Amino acid sequence: MDNKIKVAVVGVGFFGERHAKTYFDLKEAELVGVVDPNMERANEIARQCQCEAFSDISELFRRIDAASIVTHTLAHHTIAKRLLSEGIDILIEKPMTSTLEQADEINHLAHQKAHIVQVGLIERFNPAFHKLKEHVTSPRFIECHRTGPFVNRATDVSVVLDLMIHDIDLILSLVPSEIRHIDAVGTSVITNEIDIANARLSFVNGAVANITASRVSEERVRKIRIFQEEEYLSLNFLNQELVVHERVERPGEEWPSVIAERFNCAKGDPLKDELAAFIKSVQTRFPPVISGREARRSLAVALQIIDLIKIGERLGISPDFKNNVSSS
Repeated sequence: MDNKIKVAVVGVGFFGERHAKTYFDLKEAELVGVVDPNMERANEIARQCQCEAFSDISELFRRIDAASIVTHTLAHHTIAKRLLSEGIDILIEKPMTSTLEQADEINHLAHQKAHIVQVGLIERFNPAFHKLKEHVTSPRFIECHRTGPFVNRATDVSVVLDLMIHDIDLILSLVPSEIRHIDAVGTSVITNEIDIANARLSFVNGAVANITASRVSEERVRKIRIFQEEEYLSLNFLNQELVVHERVERPGEEWPSVIAERFNCAKGDPLKDELAAFIKSVQTRFPPVISGREARRSLAVALQIIDLIKIGERLGISPDFKNNVSSS
């Protein structure tokens, strides 16, 4: 009996292509088709993945069980509603939607129809992050840097929704507290959207997180540092290395020592794990790892950061990011 989940990918740009190829390799899934208004592109990916190409998702109704939405953010809401209304479970790439109202509508529809909505915040599936979580107890200060050179991708949204939202999601999953206050600054450099931003999140329990994201920096950086009682954790997502600095008491010594232990995390495939988890949720009907309701919280924080930056711009607050732009 064939119990594979029949799936499609809507939008086969750079990341949509990766979704299609990953589904093609998953034994639990059957890639039925790819959808893109650019039929030349759709046909190219369909040939590589041995499936059909379509220009509109309506051609796949009643032929699939689930779909990945990997289009421009502005299209997420409309496509998600169409798929859910047809009884199709969905994985929406981040950011979930452009507004909280749209996110609420999708979550309400999914609840009404008892359908799965998973949001693609891929760093949660990174093996290095899993290793980091094993050592996290009570974070007091978290610092995140996510920077890189400009590429012509995701320019329809700000760097906050493109890059920073990953770290917002990670922080919210690590700190068991509500946010008390947010400060934020940012500016555009190349696009008409915010290209570099910094936010400071203060939590009710006293924890603080400082987040920097830039898509106009020379160096590609993906790092998170966590300070907690008697420990300092540093994770480099790019080389998958975790360093744990731990306080150690030395008998007879006036001051304790700090020792560093390095862990080279297993190299995994976060996208494969993410899509496999989605397929499993579709099969079992268990809630997804990152549901639409959970992703809404990260989106709400990201949108508040954007609003604060825009308010600062209107008030004439112009942060100096020159050093970050050139060498972050």
